[in-house]
Amino acid sequence: MSGEARDRYYITTSISYVNALPHIGHALEMVQTDVFARYHRLIDRDTRFLTGTDENSLKSVQAAEREGITTRELVDRNAQGFVDVLDLLHVSYDDFIRTAVDPRHFAGATRLWKKLEANGDLYRKAYQGLYCVGCEQFYNEDELVDGLCPDHGVRPDLVEEENYFFRLSRYQDQLLEFIDSGRMRIIPESRRNEVRSFVARGLEDLSVSRSRERARGWGVPVPNDPDQVMYVWVDALANYITALGYGQDSELYDRYWVNSPDRVHCIGKGILRFHAVYWPAMLLSAGEPLPTTVFVHGYLTIAGGKISKSLGNTIDPVDLCAAYGADAVRYWLLREVPATLDADFTNDKLERRYNADLANDLGNLLNRTVSMVGRYRKGLVPDGETALPESRELRSAAEGLPDRLHATMGDDYDPQAALAAINDLVARANRYVEEMAPWAVSKEERNGDESATLKLDETLYHLVETLRVTCHAIRPFLPAASHRMAEQLGFELIDHGWTDALQWGAAPRVERVEKARPIFPRIEREESAAS
Repeated sequence: MSGEARDRYYITTSISYVNALPHIGHALEMVQTDVFARYHRLIDRDTRFLTGTDENSLKSVQAAEREGITTRELVDRNAQGFVDVLDLLHVSYDDFIRTAVDPRHFAGATRLWKKLEANGDLYRKAYQGLYCVGCEQFYNEDELVDGLCPDHGVRPDLVEEENYFFRLSRYQDQLLEFIDSGRMRIIPESRRNEVRSFVARGLEDLSVSRSRERARGWGVPVPNDPDQVMYVWVDALANYITALGYGQDSELYDRYWVNSPDRVHCIGKGILRFHAVYWPAMLLSAGEPLPTTVFVHGYLTIAGGKISKSLGNTIDPVDLCAAYGADAVRYWLLREVPATLDADFTNDKLERRYNADLANDLGNLLNRTVSMVGRYRKGLVPDGETALPESRELRSAAEGLPDRLHATMGDDYDPQAALAAINDLVARANRYVEEMAPWAVSKEERNGDESATLKLDETLYHLVETLRVTCHAIRPFLPAASHRMAEQLGFELIDHGWTDALQWGAAPRVERVEKARPIFPRIEREESAAS
């Protein structure tokens, strides 16, 4: 990883609307963000990971009305659905904020509004615009596609009312400087260019409230104006600091926002403008630090079309985990989906990737190695020199893995590339088994060939050590599976010193392996839920 190790790291998902239960698109963001958080914890950074739910939207009010229940009943039920999926997918969040019920949020959002107001950046005026409830966003005519919302394919509502506006236009030059200097990094470069182009074209002031009547009385009240509530995006974006106790003299806010070198938002491309333009501008107005990194992932699609609650084509991650297990779902989301691009989901793709990489490659390598150590050395792992060219090549591949992981995860935010690096090592180890043919060497050893004993010891040691390194390497990606691997290899994973543990020959070495048993059972087509 380039540069010195840094002490603190703060990362957030976006907070999700709760007008419906989570779908697999939410799972992608949850798992990606979890991998980044786990990675930084493992390299001994003081890491805090926030996620939560965005509950003050008009779409939640309308969804509750359709069901004939109160808005509070709907958001309580669906927020729990998000918690359930986070836990099901082994997501290691430190905090979960709910914007409709958390006292921290109401206090912090109110404080932020007052700071914008004190800086002269809020004013009230009559307004008419085209509003998509699905996006909770106003659109200009030229942003629509044949008069329809580009994301939801519906005609926006014509809204006319008197709202508060934020002087976004005041912050154009400062935003350009933050983008151009890299003080606010936007990943990937194509999204950075998109944001810069939008800002450079000129910024218009932004509507930041709605009438209490149109909001059905639901939302964070505008201070000193009982007829208005905060526009959902103003209230929602504030969660990243209200969860840290913003405005309440909180040590957490000072620690993870003001004094953290990394303030990272992991978001989908559809909400880029809000996070890379509107939110930074509000922070500039309030005199608070900006995010340092906005990581932008793509969409999951079905047959090339966006997966969306509004479009009714969702895939339930709970059902997927029930059918395939959390390891398989996490692995597909991280290995098959390019970190910042769209990807099409099918059950068949998930099955094929899981079977190829985990059941066949890693699972088979682990099972064969542990079985051979049990059969040829009674479970005791021998010492082994790196004497043969095949062994030197395998060891070199393992020794190069830590740098590849740190580059792909620490600098590039690319879990797919990190897993490809791990898979390269596993593939090399499987070739090594075929090259060394330990079953044949064992026969020579039984015939009294002392050189065969040395060769077999070397082979088994290099395979076990490669698996030990691999077991540590997959921890951010497959935390549950890494523990199962460690149990079978007979050692305990540690929570600190991960970078050292990735090194070849690191202590403690594996002394004894347990009995071989499949930890990545193959998905058989006739038993699957394949589409």
